[in-house]
Amino acid sequence: MSATPSFLDGLSVQPAGAAPTCAGLEAFRLISASGDDALAFLHGQLTQDVAGLPLDRASLAGYCTAKGRLLATLVMWRAPAEPAQTDARWHALVRADLAEALVKRLSMFVLRAKASLSLNATMQAFGVQATTDQAAALQAAAGGALPSQDWQRAELPTGTWIAAPGSGGLRWWWIASPAQRQASGDLARLLARGDEQAWRAADLAAGLPWIAGPTQDLFIPQTVNLELAGGVSFTKGCYPGQEVVARSHYRGTVKRRMAYGRLEDGTLTAQPGADIYDAGDAHEPSGRVVDAAGAALLFETTLASLPEGDLRLGSADGPRIQVLPLPYAY
Repeated sequence: MSATPSFLDGLSVQPAGAAPTCAGLEAFRLISASGDDALAFLHGQLTQDVAGLPLDRASLAGYCTAKGRLLATLVMWRAPAEPAQTDARWHALVRADLAEALVKRLSMFVLRAKASLSLNATMQAFGVQATTDQAAALQAAAGGALPSQDWQRAELPTGTWIAAPGSGGLRWWWIASPAQRQASGDLARLLARGDEQAWRAADLAAGLPWIAGPTQDLFIPQTVNLELAGGVSFTKGCYPGQEVVARSHYRGTVKRRMAYGRLEDGTLTAQPGADIYDAGDAHEPSGRVVDAAGAALLFETTLASLPEGDLRLGSADGPRIQVLPLPYAY
């Protein structure tokens, strides 16, 4: 789904750092769930504690096969109870190329529950970035206090604002309806046009493991650090793949993890699902690319190849990967 031309086209192009930026997140779609049983149904499907999620928070979550392999990762939140614009109970951002299939698959298991899932064709997502010096002006334009801690959420006149993890500045997912976008004149006058690839690169640096079409059914949650990033509850009860995920956690059998890095040749770009090799043990791949934006990439590999391995993209003599620190420890 394309970003909203009427809003983004009104944004100025300014030098980097001159104003808060807003990027349309065209690589993502919003899905919504409605019905009295929606939260209970999703609680039994996802790796996160859906029913217990506070109304002022968002969270990562995963959706797995029965074998514990991820079919999707999501940024999810419970819909505000008031004012009731729709009967939605829950919303989530997912990668666009798997959103429709995800809705269809989840809907297969609804059975007699009073729950309905759908692609949300009206609300759209943007990535907003600002410096601390720009935060006061941005709050005034947004219509209220913006969330300041990672994963906090605020419902403002301009829409839903979720504080995104990251470094080097402040970041928010901003989700707005057509009416909210149309009424966001102060924001349009303040914001400069941002770049979606830069936003996605910041997601990578934050260690957020977005699963997309090429990487479905490849990784269990722990091998992409989903629990380290706060996307798994080990106390919530059953969901598809829960036994596999719990066994890996409690037995300490995780031998593969996700790492962050950059290709030393900054003109190259990795593709999700591509093989990763350790040149010191070149007989077979040591892992796969999870996600990439420009020369930055998240990749899953063996713990034995970290942090000193000579890691390469595509082949044992392929482009070298410089491993960089993640914001959380293994």
